[in-house]
Amino acid sequence: MCDYSLHLTSSRPARVGDRLVTTTFANSITRGLAATEEPNVAVCLLPGTEVAFEEPVEYNRAFGVLPNARSNERVARFRQVNKDQPDVHHDALEFPSGQILLIHRLSPGQRLVVLQLPAATPAGDTTHRAAADREQRIGQTDVRDEPRATFPNQDLSAPA
Repeated sequence: MCDYSLHLTSSRPARVGDRLVTTTFANSITRGLAATEEPNVAVCLLPGTEVAFEEPVEYNRAFGVLPNARSNERVARFRQVNKDQPDVHHDALEFPSGQILLIHRLSPGQRLVVLQLPAATPAGDTTHRAAADREQRIGQTDVRDEPRATFPNQDLSAPA
């Protein structure tokens, strides 16, 4: 998915192995993800997509007056939050620690790779109904009530 404020930006779905960069698009104030070879095209992730950052994640603090913060985590799973609120950012990453970070708050210029897309349903529907149903439930509950995500150890040093 791509956040509501990126609807006027050219976009395409993510693919396994995509090398992405966090960016601010020319016709939007929202940060998002673009393929390194297509800097003006937003790459949209499905809920459940797993990504890995090259470096620890850097992000803007909530009020923007403090220096950027860093997380020691490098792998995350894409999800959407606050879907019942139409005019707020929805695209987020959930880290193994349970921390949820809006993509809009990621510092520009960070590089990451798409590790895995959500599984397709038997009919070939790549929206992954189970992930979509879970995202719907999460958007209506306090995220602290959700179980924490776990990720297998990844060897990020090996080329894709």
